[in-house]
Amino acid sequence: MKDGKAIFKFTEDGFSEYQSSITIFSWRPIFDTSDLSRTSSLYRRLWGPVGQLESLHPHANPRGYYAGPSAQTNGYIFVRIQGGFHEIRSSICDVVAVSRFLNATLVVPEIQQTTSKKGISSQFKSFAYLYNEEAFMAALAKDVNIVKTLPKSLKSARRNKEIPVFRVPYAASPYYYLHNVLPILIKHSVVELVVSDGGCLQSILPPHLEEYQSLRCRVAFHALKFRQDVQDLATNVLHRLRAPGRPFIVFDPGMTRDSLAYHGCSELFQDVHAELIQHRRAWMRKRGIIKGQLSVNSAKQRLKGSCPLTPEEVGILLRAYGYSWDTIIYVSGGEVFGGQRTLIPLHGMFENVVDRTSLSTSWELSRIYGREANLDENYPRAPPAQVEMKLDAWKNSGPHPRPLPPPPARPKTYNVEGWWGWVAESDNEPESTVVELRTNAHKLLWEAIDYTVAVEADVFIPGFDRDGKGHPNFASLVMGHRLYQSAASKTYRPNRKQVVRLLDEIRGHIYHANHSWLTSIRRHLRSSLIDGLIEASNKSKSLSFLSHPVPECSCLRPVSSETSSNASTPSAHSEVHAAVGVVHRCPAWMDGEKDLSSKEKDNEEDIDENDPVSSRLFFQHTGSHEVGGEDITLKEESVFEDQEEDGGD
Repeated sequence: MKDGKAIFKFTEDGFSEYQSSITIFSWRPIFDTSDLSRTSSLYRRLWGPVGQLESLHPHANPRGYYAGPSAQTNGYIFVRIQGGFHEIRSSICDVVAVSRFLNATLVVPEIQQTTSKKGISSQFKSFAYLYNEEAFMAALAKDVNIVKTLPKSLKSARRNKEIPVFRVPYAASPYYYLHNVLPILIKHSVVELVVSDGGCLQSILPPHLEEYQSLRCRVAFHALKFRQDVQDLATNVLHRLRAPGRPFIVFDPGMTRDSLAYHGCSELFQDVHAELIQHRRAWMRKRGIIKGQLSVNSAKQRLKGSCPLTPEEVGILLRAYGYSWDTIIYVSGGEVFGGQRTLIPLHGMFENVVDRTSLSTSWELSRIYGREANLDENYPRAPPAQVEMKLDAWKNSGPHPRPLPPPPARPKTYNVEGWWGWVAESDNEPESTVVELRTNAHKLLWEAIDYTVAVEADVFIPGFDRDGKGHPNFASLVMGHRLYQSAASKTYRPNRKQVVRLLDEIRGHIYHANHSWLTSIRRHLRSSLIDGLIEASNKSKSLSFLSHPVPECSCLRPVSSETSSNASTPSAHSEVHAAVGVVHRCPAWMDGEKDLSSKEKDNEEDIDENDPVSSRLFFQHTGSHEVGGEDITLKEESVFEDQEEDGGD
């Protein structure tokens, strides 16, 4: 960059010129001088595909006779969806399936991440604030009738509150809609559904409704495209992540205040943060969200695997598995409770820890928020300055029979995004300001960017997979999307109960792990690629179909004997397919897709179990490191029995 040359030029459309050779972001990547070869066994173990899942491919098209939507429908379904990003996404898929099931015309849903409040623009409630409306309607044209708004007569009836409203229970059965909603829909030609909690249709449907599961996949993975400018920014963030030419990991902490309160994990924190979590838990108990006691032993909850893995614990797992200190780690998710200090240990173990703010400018982020009114009047104002009397004027002002009254009290203002000053003074949280409500709406866009990056990542690892209501969270939806789109991509699903036990074994010397402990960690993470997937089919799928959209949305392309000669045995593939229930053969046209040559397969699958580089201790930055006065070199290290993940133990 020449000192006198502008980095970019402002126009009405934002950046008119972006020079990729100039970085305007806070991230300055630092890498080791040695570059890991893509053909090495270590690279395959860290970044390569999971061989046992390479025959799984996305297939959400109808598998039998599937008629188009009827021209004559039973009426209109108007939907208001409340919740966060993952709840909105799940609910949209459900309401489309319900509309098809009831032969109804769906009005494009209204999303309400924030509560209805004076000063909140209607744009924050619109579907188009987050998703591409036109793409949504076009992609589902052969599935369900969709319109943007109600007819004028029904609009007026809704304004006058003359149309029936159903507050739909979470995970309602198809028969609920047949027996409760359909008769009212036919009678009034319109119903309004209020959907919260992240879904209005049960996850697992009867076998004769299997096509509705495929429809859910078409909605989630094909019809729900983010608004164009949001998608463009997410694409730019991805390009900047990949610019150094290195693969990257996405880590989703899942440490929200609500999830910590729901699962009783307040003691993972100290000072005011623990009190804030307990305050939220008390609020949840009053509203019936939580049935248990207010005080919970967080240590026991952690040992049961009911609490999130902290960023420090995930960092230790990744270093123990073999990821080097210069690995790029993108931290996703709209909130990490405890702030940046919670991520300090992760930054200490990995040099290149970034997030969306590291890879975009404030100008780029503000552009996607849209036009907003001036908010100055909503910010707390300082009290008017008091006129100070001069000392001489005070002395010459005559007798003073009594002291002057105290100055007017300073109005209370609370920094809700910081230390929450109200905790020490009140049992009730202050009402959210307009600014805070708008920030909540902006979080939808932040998570849309993170979602795009996480789905495309080379490796994904969650810290937690449950939200503040015990349902699958943002990370679960990401894992489900990755399973559908590219099942073989590395997605770790660590068993938190086992991980906590392993970490507690060396709690006193956690950064000086021994050979057997590192071997145990590596075996666990390697097995979690398959075992975690099988566990998700039993636990997560019953709560959220999008967290595990197989076998309904996947098909099998058999691996030829040539390409699988160095991979796991065909029986190993069959066991995995049977465990997740995938038996459907991919259509013939998919067999013609380009596949890896046998030679390329050999390079990928042939992992050297005696790779000395993969055995270096996880806290080392170079080939040698001095610990406790001993110089440990690669030649002196023991060789780990690092079996290739595709073959199992």
